[in-house]
Amino acid sequence: MANIGVVAHAAGDVRIDDIGEPRPAPHEAVVEIAYGGVCGSDLHYWRHGAAGASILREPMVLGHEVSGTVSRAAADGSGPAAGTPVTVHPLTPLGDGHTPWPADRPNLAPGSRYLGSGQHLPHTAGAFAQRVALPTRMLVPLPAGLSLEVATLAEPAAVAWHGVERAGDIRGRHVAVIGAGPIGQLAIAVAHHHGAAQVSATDLHPLPRRLAAAAGATVVDHDAIAELHADVVIESSGTVPGLADAIAAAGRGGTVVMLGLQRAGDVPANLAAAITRELALVGSFRFAGELHPVVEALTDGSLRVDGIVTHVLPVTDALSAFDVAADPARSSKVLLDLRA
Repeated sequence: MANIGVVAHAAGDVRIDDIGEPRPAPHEAVVEIAYGGVCGSDLHYWRHGAAGASILREPMVLGHEVSGTVSRAAADGSGPAAGTPVTVHPLTPLGDGHTPWPADRPNLAPGSRYLGSGQHLPHTAGAFAQRVALPTRMLVPLPAGLSLEVATLAEPAAVAWHGVERAGDIRGRHVAVIGAGPIGQLAIAVAHHHGAAQVSATDLHPLPRRLAAAAGATVVDHDAIAELHADVVIESSGTVPGLADAIAAAGRGGTVVMLGLQRAGDVPANLAAAITRELALVGSFRFAGELHPVVEALTDGSLRVDGIVTHVLPVTDALSAFDVAADPARSSKVLLDLRA
């Protein structure tokens, strides 16, 4: 029986390949993947053969936003039993032998590996495949009542959760989200969950604007951004204009969280405004221990993610799924259905 996977071979060359059966190490379980969420990094490998400084140098299975069911428990007895539905924490925190990092922030470990990443050679295979072997420490069992489809949003929701919490306590505050793509939509949901008094959002495209409004955000036009005077601004577009808008949207003494990953190298920004208004510019990278509270909040419904998934396509149509996911005018979060 084939084990279908989504493999990036080069820029513009993503194939549906039979990757063979997984060969788990003793500490690994075999997981039958049900759904995989298409992330911006997957699209970058597809379009450009690189995601930032992570350059594709050999064929690599894509994907790190996944959920599924354990089909074979780990031989060493660790982790969940066969039949357990799980989501996945894609990070393996590692040092590089010389760069220090905070022990309580594994997302900042300098030599880390991430599923579906070309940062290191050999690359770290992702999980867009029907069956994958994964370390049991990555597996988060799902409570009863949380569907595998919704659980696929746990990883990107944890990214948004981490970003919102980088601003500190937001209860009773005005939070503005710049860029209402999938991560921006999840940031809106987390801001509501965390008790923001007002959530505003902006985007260039009608679909994300409609989704943001349906999620309870006040959608503002671009020419009104400077009038927001928000306490906290979440920049989730990862664009140079988005960063400029985020600084413009922040009120005096406010905080700008740079959640969207900017391009490598120098990026222009209005630092004079940031200085004179005493803005705090805060970086946010991936997430650490947020996956467990996210799963709890998805299960009890306090983290509302209705409408964020706009398309679910079979893995055999992965190229069509990538094409749809790359067009913010047509889609928000796109899922691959990997079930046989």
